[in-house]
Amino acid sequence: MLKARIATAVPLALMFIGLVLYAPTVVLAVVFGVFVLMGAWEWTRLSSVESKWLRGGFLLLIAVSLALGSEQLQLLAHVQRLNVQSIMGTACLAWAVAMLWIKGYPSSAILWRSRIMRLVMGYIMLVPAWIAVMFLLSVPLGPAVLISMVATVVVADVGAYFAGRFLGKHKLAPSVSPGKTWEGFWGGFLACAAFGVLLWWLLPVELSHLNLSAVLAITLSTSLASVVGDLMVSMVKRESGHKDSGNLLPGHGGVLDRLDSICGAAPIFALGYMLAHW
Repeated sequence: MLKARIATAVPLALMFIGLVLYAPTVVLAVVFGVFVLMGAWEWTRLSSVESKWLRGGFLLLIAVSLALGSEQLQLLAHVQRLNVQSIMGTACLAWAVAMLWIKGYPSSAILWRSRIMRLVMGYIMLVPAWIAVMFLLSVPLGPAVLISMVATVVVADVGAYFAGRFLGKHKLAPSVSPGKTWEGFWGGFLACAAFGVLLWWLLPVELSHLNLSAVLAITLSTSLASVVGDLMVSMVKRESGHKDSGNLLPGHGGVLDRLDSICGAAPIFALGYMLAHW
């Protein structure tokens, strides 16, 4: 399983870095939008929506929202920062509610078990994440900032995997994801703390005004949000009776199985960026 995960993750990582560094912003908007739509299609399956017309309608809603968001927020030109900030704040609030639902599962499922509520959850998860990614691309040194955000999520995931594998004994959320442990959680958290120190040490002159505490606040909160994103999707998968969101990516599952942590992390990172003037 580990070899399959690495064999899939390395080419994806190289492709992502190459696109972010060299592709025009418009191309990136389309490519990331396609991944969001693929994740949305998988989400309709987790929402127990069987009609292809309804699933297609949800994808159309997502696509229209991305297009309107790009135009209204001017994500491809001069970004409307205050409007983006309000969306990121709302998304962070939604993720805080999701954390309460995760803690209260399975009792909390009575609040979101319906198909409509699960589709609303998917919409709130996917659309703000895409907006956050496009916002990060628009800031000075945007490609490096976006890669730093994704790298933070990867470091948290890798740290949690190895700490949980070798040290894990105490279950983090047994009713949601039995494989995750507190030891894994703290392993990922500490790995992100070390990564935050490394980021601060490597900061270019343009970002030299940031102190270590600001960088650590952003990276550590992003690490926590990535865990919530992962657990939220795991909770919905468990409720719908699916192990993975799909089978497109060997060793990983579906596209949504790779996007879940980033969907939780991106709004938190973007809001932290704004507040820290990164």
